[in-house]
Amino acid sequence: MSNVQRITQLQLTRRPRRNRQSAAIRNMVQETRLAVTDFILPLFVLEGEGVRSEVVSMPGIHRYSLDLLLEEVAECVGLGLTTFALFPNLPESKKDKYATESYNPDGLYLRAVKAIKDRFPDVVVMTDVAMDPYSSDGHDGIVENGKILNDPTLEVLGNMALAQAKAGADIVGPSDMMDGRVGYIRQVLDAGGFHDVAIMAYSAKYASAFYGPFRDALDSAPRFGDKKTYQMNPANSREALIEAELDYAEGADFLMVKPALAYLDVIKLLKDNFDLPIAAYNVSGEYAMIKAAARNGWLDGERAMMESLMAIKRAGANVILTYFAKEAAQLLKSV
Repeated sequence: MSNVQRITQLQLTRRPRRNRQSAAIRNMVQETRLAVTDFILPLFVLEGEGVRSEVVSMPGIHRYSLDLLLEEVAECVGLGLTTFALFPNLPESKKDKYATESYNPDGLYLRAVKAIKDRFPDVVVMTDVAMDPYSSDGHDGIVENGKILNDPTLEVLGNMALAQAKAGADIVGPSDMMDGRVGYIRQVLDAGGFHDVAIMAYSAKYASAFYGPFRDALDSAPRFGDKKTYQMNPANSREALIEAELDYAEGADFLMVKPALAYLDVIKLLKDNFDLPIAAYNVSGEYAMIKAAARNGWLDGERAMMESLMAIKRAGANVILTYFAKEAAQLLKSV
């Protein structure tokens, strides 16, 4: 035995590789685990019948007419998925300055919420509370002279959230980033008798480059300018504590970080500072990057998907909104 071998054996009293030497041991000491119940699957609904339209920039993701949407939910429920976040794709003719279609009880979105709850009463439906899918300006707030008006927008958001609760929503998700909207919505819901409807606040929603495919899916890009006066600066993390503290104080039931992968540090920051469940939105651009690279053979798509989801959970997310939810559920079910 050489001196190097002798000295090495004497000094290495701790050998972490001992806990990696077999699959059984690796599984036994695994610190973070993914489960199907961690996921919320975003779904897109559009008008018509028998319509299934793929989002070109999001391979494998489709917009569904209501009849086919219900079939998709049924298939996902069979995989163990329990929670769905619904988003509308509306024609320009249904959009106006004040997003009035958002609280039309006969409109596509609210009919879709009701239909899902009627057919799948045990499923959790999360709704989106924001003006942009319904706004002729494509912004999350009322626009006057090129400026996004905060306080007048709250009334629209309150009307929207109340209408969604009446349709059967279990969780409303204010994604608009207007100041004070969580407290306003909580008051409106409580006054309407919907004390049990939860609020998942998009607390730290960044002005990100990763939203492009989602805006393609909804045709909801801003008609002018950008969203930097209300969404957060990607350079800031401590500002997320201010936003989260306000949402916490105003009655939020979940705090969300969006996007997820580029903001793992923010997920951990909120997890370390608040005792509410933390959600993270694994957004469309993050999904599209992995799908594009996998299609080109540049990486193993399944491994990259699961590694990304594991990273989001490891950072502290209790809940992950992800377009990978169905695919990941299929993979987890086969293990």
